[in-house]
Amino acid sequence: MHSLRTFFLALLLPLISAHGNHDQKPLIDPNEADWAARHMAEEHHIANLDPSAFFTLHDYDANGQWTREEVRRTYGLDDESAKDVGEEKKGDIVNIVIDIFDKDKDGAISREEFMTGWREESKRLPDFGTGPGHHGDDEYEYEIHHFEKFHDENTREEDLTHPEDIEHFRKHDEMDAAAERQEMLDRMPIVEANIPQKFRRN
Repeated sequence: MHSLRTFFLALLLPLISAHGNHDQKPLIDPNEADWAARHMAEEHHIANLDPSAFFTLHDYDANGQWTREEVRRTYGLDDESAKDVGEEKKGDIVNIVIDIFDKDKDGAISREEFMTGWREESKRLPDFGTGPGHHGDDEYEYEIHHFEKFHDENTREEDLTHPEDIEHFRKHDEMDAAAERQEMLDRMPIVEANIPQKFRRN
């Protein structure tokens, strides 16, 4: 099976071109923006924060409310970058956000609750110091946080030598190898490794 590198690069380059080059200035001043504005700028490359669009973008199942799981995902608490954040703190973060906006105390944040809190009561999403909220998949996070900053549409595969490039494609190679192993096992009538030792022939 061929490496995923070339295939991934071919898919990625059009997205990079759409974002522009990596020399452009930051979309916002991080020292003046609140957490939600920084999140939109860093994670989605959107400079103008619209609360309605923000809610919709992070209503991952499009059911009109944020669940605890969606708040957790929005803050990137399940991302590898948050591996050093304890589960207790992660739970506290979710609880605080829910408590801020959940007026009817049903354990979720409806669009109406979010919009009322934001526009009429000046409520905001707190910055807990856990980062901008990485909640995309590996491809998205690599593209938006590394590739477009240090590479461009003219980058050749052999030029992808930064530690971030090497780590990213190492993960791809591991996934590729795991898929090949699973495919081989699926073709076997009996997988010896799955047979308990006491039932194997000596």
